[in-house]
Formats: sequence, structure tokens, C-alpha cells
Amino acid sequence: MKKGIHPESYRLVVFKDMSNEHTFLTRSTAATKETITWEDGNEYPLVKVEISNTSHPFYTGKSMFVDTAGRIDKFNKRYEKKK
Repeated sequence: MKKGIHPESYRLVVFKDMSNEHTFLTRSTAATKETITWEDGNEYPLVKVEISNTSHPFYTGKSMFVDTAGRIDKFNKRYEKKK
């Protein structure tokens, strides 16, 4: 393994899923200016994420509705042959 290619600034960081307010503590090099007080009383950097394993359809088994019909109609209208 090559030396000097991996970051050395790992620290404890709290990730917060904004869709369901689930938080978890892990090590990361992600930069952030926000902080949060964790369950142990210590303050850690906070990284907000849109989706995590607690809200992703693959892990939850729930599918989300995507408006594909509107996209298809828009595509067909844009690229239909001119008469």
C-alpha cells in the first residue's frame, strides 16, 4: 500500500439524516462548521445528509414514487418529429 495517500485527519463526526432525524456517530474527514451535542455530552462536528440507510428505499423496502410519466411526455414533446 502506498504511503501518504490516505488522509490522516480522521475525527469523530455526527451524521444526521434530515429526512427522518436519525443521527449516528462515526469517524470521518468531512469538513463542516456546524456542531451538535451528542448523547455522551460531548460536542462533535455535524454533517447533514439527505438520505441514509434508515431512509433509503433499498434498505427500508419502501419504494418512492417518481414522476416518470411527466418526464416521458416532456421528452416526447421536445424530440417529436416536425410535420
